[in-house]
Amino acid sequence: MGGSEFFWSVVDRFYDGVEHDLLLKPLYPEDLTDAKRHTALFLIQYWGGPATYSEERGHPRLRMRHLPFAIGPAERDAWLELMMAAIDATLADAPPESLLGHPTEGPAIAGSARSMFADYFEQASSAMINQP
Repeated sequence: MGGSEFFWSVVDRFYDGVEHDLLLKPLYPEDLTDAKRHTALFLIQYWGGPATYSEERGHPRLRMRHLPFAIGPAERDAWLELMMAAIDATLADAPPESLLGHPTEGPAIAGSARSMFADYFEQASSAMINQP
């Protein structure tokens, strides 16, 4: 789905949003360099790319890694909104030929990809809720 560059673009856009989000920013370290790298490597691996994330950090254990942070429905919703905005912007900027190599099918593939990402991120972000 656009290769590693696609996911690095998503991550850059997402964390640009985090930097300005009053609810989410306190959940992240001041320096976002490691968070960006971990997120990009995880997404690349999850969506079929190299297993660099697991080689460097072990099993993702998303729920365990997020337990130290107070994540309620409001944080989940803010996170999901920023992530989907980053996905939408990246899909909109992606040349059709970069979406699985089908220039004439780009819009249909982008729509399917968005739906696939939305399904995953809705489920994954909901699983991170640990506060009422």
